[in-house]
Parts: sequence; C-alpha cells; structure tokens
Amino acid sequence: MIEFKLEGDFIPMIQLLKAANLVQTGGEAQIVVTEGLVKYNGTVDYRKRLKVKRGDTVEFDGNKIIVI
Repeated sequence: MIEFKLEGDFIPMIQLLKAANLVQTGGEAQIVVTEGLVKYNGTVDYRKRLKVKRGDTVEFDGNKIIVI
C-alpha cells in the first residue's frame, strides 16, 4: 500500500501513477488507463485526466494508492 500526500485539491490520474513510480512515463500511464488496468475507488476507470482527490484509492498492478 502506498500513501500519497496530495499537494493542492487534486492530481490527474496519469500524474498520480507517475508520482507513485508505478509507471515510467506519462505515455505509459495513459496506455494502462485506457486499457482498463487501473481501478479508481474499486471500479475500472478509463479517464486519463480524472481528478483524484483526498480519500480516493487507486489500484494498479497489485499496488494500492491511498490519497491523503
């Protein structure tokens, strides 16, 4: 489990995946999101620009990110 401390009101999904070091590039982040490999609050979500906020959870490749 990864706890990600949010600076500001939100972070776009693809930036969160990069910041948590789960992908190497923004392009890779876009691919995994559009292929349905990322869950947002328990549901597969295909939005690359999704605004992830405090209290949300994101799951990818066996990792769970909790945004605090």
